[in-house]
Amino acid sequence: MTSTKAIESISSSKGSVRSDLRQETLALTRRLFIQLVRRPSTLIAGVVQPLIWLILFGALFSNAPEGLLPGGMSYGRFLGAGVIVFTAFSGALNAGLPVMFDREFGFLNRLLVAPLSSRNSIIFASVIYITSISLIQSLAIMGTAFLLGYGWPGTTGLFVVLLTLLLLVFAVTALSLGLAFALPGHIELIAVIFVINLPLLFASTALAPISFMPVWLGWLAAVNPLTFAIEPIRAAYGGPLDLGLVILHAPYGDLTGYGCLGILIALSIGLFFLISPLLNRKLA
Repeated sequence: MTSTKAIESISSSKGSVRSDLRQETLALTRRLFIQLVRRPSTLIAGVVQPLIWLILFGALFSNAPEGLLPGGMSYGRFLGAGVIVFTAFSGALNAGLPVMFDREFGFLNRLLVAPLSSRNSIIFASVIYITSISLIQSLAIMGTAFLLGYGWPGTTGLFVVLLTLLLLVFAVTALSLGLAFALPGHIELIAVIFVINLPLLFASTALAPISFMPVWLGWLAAVNPLTFAIEPIRAAYGGPLDLGLVILHAPYGDLTGYGCLGILIALSIGLFFLISPLLNRKLA
C-alpha cells in the first residue's frame, strides 16, 4: 500500500512539473509575440526582402530559354523554392537575437533566479516563436509565388515543404541559440549572421543549379544544408512527388528526396546534441 502511494505521489509530481513547464513555456512564448506586435518591423522585413528577391530575380530571368533549367521549369518556379528556404533560414538564424538582448538588458538573469520548474522553458519558447514566425513568412512567400504563377504544391507536396522547413528551422535555431550564449554581445552575433547569410545563399542551388557552377562552387553547394532543403521543396513543386527519385546530382553522387531529408534530420539532431551541453551550462 505504501509503495502504491509513493508511486502515485511521484506520478502526480511529474505531472505537476510537466504542467508547470507547459505554462512557463506558453507565458514566455506569449511575451515574445507581444514584443513582435509592438515592433512588427522584424516580421515585415522578413517577408518584404524575400519578396523583392522573388519578384526582381523572377523578372530578370523570365525570358531565359526553355530547357535551360532542369525539367524545363521556368526560372520563377525554380527560384521560388530557394526563396522559401532562404526565408525560413534567415528567420531561424535570427533566433538568438531575442535571447541575446535579454542577456544584455538583464532580463535573462531575472529568469535564471526565478523559481521556474525548468529553465528549458526559455529554450522551448524561443524554438516555438521562431518556428512560428519562419513558417508564417515562408507561407507568405509561397502565396505570393502562387499569385505570380509559379505554382502550388499538392497536399503531399505541402506536407513535404512544411516538414523540410521544420527540420531546417530546428537545426538553424539550435545553432543560433548556441551562438547567443557563446558570443559576448549582439554586435558579434549580428556580424556572424551577416557573414553566414548571403554566402550560404549564393553557395547553394537557390539561384542556379549545380551544373551551372564552377567545380569548386558546385562542391560547396552540394554540401550546403540549404541545398538539402531546397531540392525536396523544388521537387514538391514539380508535379507528382516521388521522394525515391534522384533530385540532386552532386559531384560526389546522386541523392534522392529521402536522402536529402535524412541529411536534414541528422543535421537537426546533431546540432541539438552539440549545443545542448552549452545551453545546459549557461542555464544552470
